[in-house]
Amino acid sequence: MFGLFVAFLLSWVLLRRLAGESITVLGITPTLKRWGELLLGLGFMAAIAIINFTWQAHFKQVTYVINPEYRLLDFFGGSFWIVRSVLFEELVFRGAMLYLLIRYIGVIKACLLSSVIFGIYHWFSYEVFGARLVLMIYIFLVTGMGGWMFAFAYAKTRSLYAPVGLHLGWNLVTAIVFSSGPLGNQWLIQQGEAVYASDWITLIFFSLQAIVAPGIVTLYLLARYNASQSSVAPVMR
Repeated sequence: MFGLFVAFLLSWVLLRRLAGESITVLGITPTLKRWGELLLGLGFMAAIAIINFTWQAHFKQVTYVINPEYRLLDFFGGSFWIVRSVLFEELVFRGAMLYLLIRYIGVIKACLLSSVIFGIYHWFSYEVFGARLVLMIYIFLVTGMGGWMFAFAYAKTRSLYAPVGLHLGWNLVTAIVFSSGPLGNQWLIQQGEAVYASDWITLIFFSLQAIVAPGIVTLYLLARYNASQSSVAPVMR
């Protein structure tokens, strides 16, 4: 919680000092439209995560069973951890930094740079820096494309609600439902030893997360929001 507070405070200082703007310029004031964007993003990425895990279970010949020791308090505790971590990452990577980058170098360059930084960050958060090169490339591409999706959602909607929703949808299902992440065993537990999936099947899973989902979101945003919104100046509060 302290990290989230520090990220919020630093964002406020950066925006005030470098842009002369209030932190509300990030689009954090709640409106019905923004809540709708959050729920839409959450639902979409939750569906993508469910498809990803159920397909992988089929091809790898594993099953999931309900954790008999899972309790309601575990759900709330895990969900709180996920929400806190997502809000922290969105404030850091899609908050003041992205707003200022868009202002000075434009939407596309800013979103690309943000996605690169986000991908590199995950080398360290996943503790794979210095590991096998293939693994580092895989982590960079998957998380970097996710970073592009979140950044472009922020740029087009002029709000943090849409990227937070997209980010939450994936992380909640991944960590809470399918127990894949730093929280350990949550609601569903994998049963059975995964068999080797062919390179083509692995490529399909990679494409779903790194190409298909970001591509759909990008195309939707381009169709849904006017091209004039590509310039975030001024940003709607």
